[in-house]
Amino acid sequence: MLVRSGPVFRLVRKLAAPGAGQQRGSSGADAANALRPFYLAVHPDFFGQHPREREVNENSLKRLNSYLDSLQKPGSRPLQPVKLTFYVRGAGGHAAGFRSVNFTLHTKDLWSTVMGILKSCDLPVEHVRGLAPSPGEAATPSYRPLAWNKSSYTFTGFRHPEQALQQARGVEPTLSAWLRRNEPEATKKQHESLPRRKELNRLKEDLCRRFNLADIRWLRSWGVAHRCCQLQSLGRLAQQNPEALISLQGQTVLFADQSGMSASGHIMLGTMDVHHQWTKLCERLSSYRSLHQQTEWLKERISLLLGGVEVIHLERFGPVQAIDEHYSTLRTFHKNLMSQHLCLRPRSLHGLTMLLNDRSDPKLHEMGHFIVPTNCDLPRLQVFLQRHAAEARRRAQRIGQLQAEEDAVVEQCLHRLSLRSLSKEPGVGAAQMTLCCQRLMQQRRPRAQGLHIRVSHFYAVLQDGDMCVPWDWKS
Repeated sequence: MLVRSGPVFRLVRKLAAPGAGQQRGSSGADAANALRPFYLAVHPDFFGQHPREREVNENSLKRLNSYLDSLQKPGSRPLQPVKLTFYVRGAGGHAAGFRSVNFTLHTKDLWSTVMGILKSCDLPVEHVRGLAPSPGEAATPSYRPLAWNKSSYTFTGFRHPEQALQQARGVEPTLSAWLRRNEPEATKKQHESLPRRKELNRLKEDLCRRFNLADIRWLRSWGVAHRCCQLQSLGRLAQQNPEALISLQGQTVLFADQSGMSASGHIMLGTMDVHHQWTKLCERLSSYRSLHQQTEWLKERISLLLGGVEVIHLERFGPVQAIDEHYSTLRTFHKNLMSQHLCLRPRSLHGLTMLLNDRSDPKLHEMGHFIVPTNCDLPRLQVFLQRHAAEARRRAQRIGQLQAEEDAVVEQCLHRLSLRSLSKEPGVGAAQMTLCCQRLMQQRRPRAQGLHIRVSHFYAVLQDGDMCVPWDWKS
């Protein structure tokens, strides 16, 4: 599962992988060791009772993962600065005492980045000086295992993560016991949130109707009060400068971390930005639309050259990508395609999809889409696509079936248990959601009537009364 395996440990393994030679493997492993206090302070597993903060840390770790990995690639192009936000646990190791930390990654080497991260979070850096290679000195191969000793965590004030997670699992309640204990609190919070929910729906409908917006969405699981404030802010801008919002006609508006246009062509309004920045974005919409048209043209050209396979961008599976970054990726890949002649039969891969990224090798995702490196060996890519086309179609078809099964069982569960709403977090797959709903309907009296249930990886009662339950809850 996403939370219990944790993106931090996947990041550590990736940093320590020796795929790019011994030097890269050594520096990656040492960097992982140097960042150990940071990982312990921000690990999402320790924010189970704080879903919003946990989500922020998960998304930021994904972006940090990508940045650190790119720094280790030989001959990689200069990296764009990356703004990150983390919630850092207090010195006692408790998530309840967390604080927010913001910093920007803009260094050009691995060790400067590591030092910058630790200093930004007010974490110790003395141990880094013994790990980082001296200037101009090549890193020597390191064969030290990454099985960290429990005693090495004592100076940080935190427990060993495996110890903490094992203890958390051992005391995890059964679903019926947890619902019985928390249903009164959830009902009270839900009742108190009803006026805010009605106001949120009114504000959204009013803005969509007045300015002919296709939709208004949020890229994070903010509470109802937070969303209302964002819509009220957009409403004030509409009163002060209605021409700005008129230019958004027909668009989908996303409240996100930064302002701009997403790779999907949606308008992003940064939640930390002021009206001036939103207005400036609206004034630049024509250039954004032009860039989006160019990305669509590049996708069409790539599809023609690769037998009809479609380039897609799935925002729900990772951090949202800005349109200029997406265009740059597409242009690099298209230029690479044009430099060599491929012999793929027209439309032979029609109906298949692929994502572009910075991996070193092509891969077939379990959901049926190809993951293709931007700079890759094209003859090898052609062989890979042809060899795995049938399996890609089978997986995509299976995912479609699972999605249909999920939709049907969610609707059935919603009505049978008389729930007010039933949703899931992005990290919960269709098969997991289906199994969870089937088990819920087998319960005699789940005490969930009239409640908002969100299937997740942990138990929590959110500020508006929504009840998070793990998809694999104990009977």
